[in-house]
Amino acid sequence: MIQHQKHLFSIPEDVTYLNIASLSPSFKAVEQAGIDAVLQKSKPYTIPVSDFFDPVSELKALFAKLTDCKESERIVTIPSVSYGMASVANNIKLNPNDEILVIEEQFPSNIYVWQRLAETYNAKIVTVKNPKSNDSNGKQWNADILAAITSNTAVVALGNIHWSNGTIFDLKAIRSKTNIYNALLIVDGSQTVGALPFSLDDVQPDALICAGYKWLFGPYGCAYAYFGSYFDNGNPIEDNWSNRRHSENFAGLTNYESEYKPFANRYAAGQHANFISIKMQIAALTQLLEWTPKAIQDYCRSISHEATKELSNLGCIIEDEAFRTHHLFGVKLPSDINITQLKSTLQAQQIHVSFRGEYIRISCHLYNTNTDFDRLVRCITSVL
Repeated sequence: MIQHQKHLFSIPEDVTYLNIASLSPSFKAVEQAGIDAVLQKSKPYTIPVSDFFDPVSELKALFAKLTDCKESERIVTIPSVSYGMASVANNIKLNPNDEILVIEEQFPSNIYVWQRLAETYNAKIVTVKNPKSNDSNGKQWNADILAAITSNTAVVALGNIHWSNGTIFDLKAIRSKTNIYNALLIVDGSQTVGALPFSLDDVQPDALICAGYKWLFGPYGCAYAYFGSYFDNGNPIEDNWSNRRHSENFAGLTNYESEYKPFANRYAAGQHANFISIKMQIAALTQLLEWTPKAIQDYCRSISHEATKELSNLGCIIEDEAFRTHHLFGVKLPSDINITQLKSTLQAQQIHVSFRGEYIRISCHLYNTNTDFDRLVRCITSVL
């Protein structure tokens, strides 16, 4: 079992940060990489032409390794999940009454784009509701998703887990069902990749889009995308010079090139060679690969297990461990709790969580310890 890594972060002892699902803290190596890159930008004559390309290739290779992707050229860097989803939707054509399947209370960046696509083609959005059962809710939700995939389904778009309560969705089973009907599977990995083992080779989605500033510890404004073979000849939403063949030859840039670089490279955002961000992202993914997502997941379980039992005894409802993650999970609070008082108490004690509807969302990492969860339990107990 990996030990806590608090020494690699700059989080004060009196702060309990259980909100990485919103925004990660930078660990010291990422912070230093950013500082070094900012200082180098002050001396642009020290930045070689190769820095427009080589660090990006290194970063893509790291993300490919993290996600068990055999072809790193199917990975591109983008500025946001919404950018990636827009690129995906831009290359999907539907028939009237085709169905796009999503889940209830899905994150907005993975909803609005499908609403627009459905309106364009007179297609339908099908939302699979949360069963809201107190017993094996995740099992039933997965069964309902599989049942909702039919011959009318053209696209299934969802996260690896539910972003606010940690319910795991069985992507391999969902992929198998979509294959029967030739439906696309588009996965938002923002709340799992980096903290939960994920294999593109096993799941084989048509696209994976992933925010980079949460569990991947990159700076705000970075994200990653994987595009499968369905998108190999698609149209990007912008014409970025560096995505064309032979763009490494600066002297020949006005020999305008009609062909894109192969595979997913056409979908990379303009200025994706961002000299500051890329260096920070490389430092982040290098460390994550050293830790490994499995070790992170096991550690998060070890520090949260007793606390979840105590919270359940207090009347909170938490999904069964078999159907949720340990790095992120939702706690449905007792109906008689004073939410305003709880928020005030949490703030006074510098305990940071997210409120998501009737849940508090807890998200932890290697900088957390059992003590953080003890503080949280005591705080909730104090207002019951």
